[in-house]
Amino acid sequence: MDLEVYDNTERVSSEWKTLICEILDFAGDYLKLPSDTEMSVTLMDNNEIHRINKEYRGVDKPTDVISFAIEEEDPNEIPIILPDEAEFEIPKNIGDIMVSIDKVKEQAEYLGHSQERELGFLVVHGFLHLNGYDHMQAEDEKEMFGLQREILEAYGLKR
Repeated sequence: MDLEVYDNTERVSSEWKTLICEILDFAGDYLKLPSDTEMSVTLMDNNEIHRINKEYRGVDKPTDVISFAIEEEDPNEIPIILPDEAEFEIPKNIGDIMVSIDKVKEQAEYLGHSQERELGFLVVHGFLHLNGYDHMQAEDEKEMFGLQREILEAYGLKR
């Protein structure tokens, strides 16, 4: 997976950044995504994610994770036309995940598990949203949360 991790807080350890990359690579393999799939993760504080949540979702409070999936087909976008003899494929960019590091710490303490487990949970949750999973209906929630649990447990981040 081609993954960029941005730390807007400038406080996140290299171990946490490595965890994010490893678990998302693992999740990408678990879903059998092409190895050149692109995405990004931006780590931020509650103030920044609050602003984004309000602006893009109309929710006036901080949240733990927000996913912005990149749509495959945008009728207003000019298509990229490659020559027929082109010997390469354009990697699929699935989107961006934004995670509140403040929420990682708050929720880990509240739920009684490690901050690493909470961080892994949130990035996998956001990753599944980027791949078309949702939890708006009970049946979809069961599927998404079941897959999320499978990935986290197979990776080794158990509650």
